[in-house]
Amino acid sequence: MTSDARDGGPVPDLEWDRAVELISSADEIALACHIAPDGDALGSMLAAGSALRAAGKRVAASFGDRRFEVPRLLRFLPGQELLVEPAAYPAAPELMITFDAAVADRLGLLAANAGKARELIVVDHHPSNPGFGTLNLVDPAAPSTTALVEELLRRLGLPIDETVATCLYTGLVTDTGSFRHASATPAAHLMAARLVAAGVDPAETARRLWDSAPFGYLRILGAVLGRVALEPGVGAGLVWTFVTRADRAAYGLPYDAVEGIIDVVRRADEADVAVVLKEDDDGAWQVSTRSRGGTDVARLCAELGGGGHARAAGFTSRLPVEETMARLRALL
Repeated sequence: MTSDARDGGPVPDLEWDRAVELISSADEIALACHIAPDGDALGSMLAAGSALRAAGKRVAASFGDRRFEVPRLLRFLPGQELLVEPAAYPAAPELMITFDAAVADRLGLLAANAGKARELIVVDHHPSNPGFGTLNLVDPAAPSTTALVEELLRRLGLPIDETVATCLYTGLVTDTGSFRHASATPAAHLMAARLVAAGVDPAETARRLWDSAPFGYLRILGAVLGRVALEPGVGAGLVWTFVTRADRAAYGLPYDAVEGIIDVVRRADEADVAVVLKEDDDGAWQVSTRSRGGTDVARLCAELGGGGHARAAGFTSRLPVEETMARLRALL
């Protein structure tokens, strides 16, 4: 029977205890995170995988993208030798654990594997998560999914070495916007202190995540900002732009290289909501949204088939840019 996800508040001790029991008794564990993994998704999975492997477990970790490739900015993360392509992933795992996936569809090619798993533990902090596992460690109050992984490892009695700490810290610092978002609670800062004490180099991690980009990124940024639009009359103000496949091809950039553009666009004082549409390699538009706090973009994106957090969410659209934006404006 599937347990219910939480509507906020901590995960009950009984659910933690059951997770510890399942993991402790398993010899082989399959791990998965959401497609197009960000720092929190990949960091959570690699942290858990590295700790479980060190404890003697057989671990296979993956994400269900058709083009199986770790984003450039996250290739510094340790533990990637655990990764296997979706085709090599266990078809019907005895125990499967997912990380940072708000719904099963976000597992992409691995959603079918999750549906066949004997036991499925969902570890996540998205408020929109319905609880699609047989056991759900879901806490919307957690600053990152890596915060829940840290707690899980503590309850398992597994040590957090420099490798595990680096992965955990990457998820924490990316999902709190380098501690700029409301999710940067006192608990988040205390977690960061523990991880730094375990060997994390905050300056090097920041350089890898935010202060490193190919020259082509500067060129494409100029082109994309040249078409940015401000619509102060839409909702509490909307600023938006888009990045095409042709834009990326002109400067030789992969899809993941343009993820950070939303953090530039969101700086407009006149808009509560920022939106960037990015055309992926399959021709679909991956839409990122951010809010200054006046608009719940998680609800907005849920209406369009996506989800996320109140101030940071996204969805996928296969409609042209203007039709996608028309739907979004209507909801705003």
